[in-house]
Amino acid sequence: MSRYLGSRYTHFLAMLLVAQSLLSPLVAHALPAFARQTGQNCVSCHAGGQFPELTPYGRMFKLTGYTIGTRTVPLSVMGVASFTKSSNPTSDAAFAKDAVALFQTGSVFLAGKVTDNVGLFAQATYNNYGGDDGRTGRWGADNMDVRYADRFIDTTKDIIVGLSLNNNPSLADPWNTAPAWMQYVPTGFGVTGPDASPIISQLGQQAAGIGAYAFWNKTLYAELSGYRTADGTFKFLSAGTPASGLDPKLKSMNPYVRLALSHEWGPHNAMVGVLAMNADTYPDPLNSTGPTTRYRDRGIDAQYQYILDPHTVTAQASYIRETINNGDVTGIAANASNTLNQLKLKASYIYRAKYGASLSYFSTTGSSDTILYPDIATNPDTRGWIPEVFWTPVQYVRVGAQYYAFNRFHGASSNYDGAGRNPKDNNTFFFYVWGAY
Repeated sequence: MSRYLGSRYTHFLAMLLVAQSLLSPLVAHALPAFARQTGQNCVSCHAGGQFPELTPYGRMFKLTGYTIGTRTVPLSVMGVASFTKSSNPTSDAAFAKDAVALFQTGSVFLAGKVTDNVGLFAQATYNNYGGDDGRTGRWGADNMDVRYADRFIDTTKDIIVGLSLNNNPSLADPWNTAPAWMQYVPTGFGVTGPDASPIISQLGQQAAGIGAYAFWNKTLYAELSGYRTADGTFKFLSAGTPASGLDPKLKSMNPYVRLALSHEWGPHNAMVGVLAMNADTYPDPLNSTGPTTRYRDRGIDAQYQYILDPHTVTAQASYIRETINNGDVTGIAANASNTLNQLKLKASYIYRAKYGASLSYFSTTGSSDTILYPDIATNPDTRGWIPEVFWTPVQYVRVGAQYYAFNRFHGASSNYDGAGRNPKDNNTFFFYVWGAY
């Protein structure tokens, strides 16, 4: 499969996926059901109320299996409305939604405490433009996480241990620099992928994984998980996606390892971590035999937070380097092996948990390949900036605006498609209104 979406549809998909990306971060545990369960408001779990960035309390809530508090009605709903305006839309009919206000997505959640040691976060999402033609709506499984956790604490130790069954590598991670969460931070969704992103970022809602984790003295986090394709017994984790859509198709179980060091002092907290995932995939998602492509992802990430009313500051960084070895697989790449590098940075400031701004930078680079990247430049190099402003007038309602500004696209700083289109022609303004109940 090409690691680029066709240039004709790239910008259109960017508009759709940008809107969808806002859905997922805003739902990642920012649920009225959790607030009712814990008796806390959003800012207790989320830094300045900015979802999905967790506070130390929010991380403890997640690591202890969503079990803090008392059992209550475990249902929540959410919706996103949006308006998108591109700098230079083409004559393609797919741009009919450009400069049109629309209902984008809606979700239903089953989330909260089941027993003193078991909790869950299960989301089903309706994408109003999620059909195969990009126009008709479709329901499907979104992020799902079922946990068992226990905590052992005395005067000398504080250890949390747990198990997680989920459908997205690194979804269990409590820091938002992990791939399952950092991809939801605005970083050019749809424009560089998903095919031009590391394999670990392509498996959400397509994989089934089970893993064990531990958090020692609020300092050391360790996780070991294995992931396979979410079919057969695990089809509920990819509900709404046909068998042909489970692409890439994983061979057997594929390991994911995560280590992170965390430290809290006063209103500050910081983390630095590493991760690794090995994934072997079949070239045909409907044929689980024959040679495989071998992906090896290695990453490093860091996060800093300052939380002291009325100010909240968050800084995040994530870098993943991927090596791709085609082995005996033919026809999917010109080179026997390739590399892909993904860098994401974000800084945000929020005042009184109501008024906020952020600035993100994204960069995807890698080796050139005429088959893997069939566009004129034959290179995945895409870079840009995303400023954002947002306002939370009341809890569970957020209004925001983003601007996607590209300085490189498909390996070039100008005329990237050979027909005179420049990176800045993909610049996009995006306005959204989010609400939950």
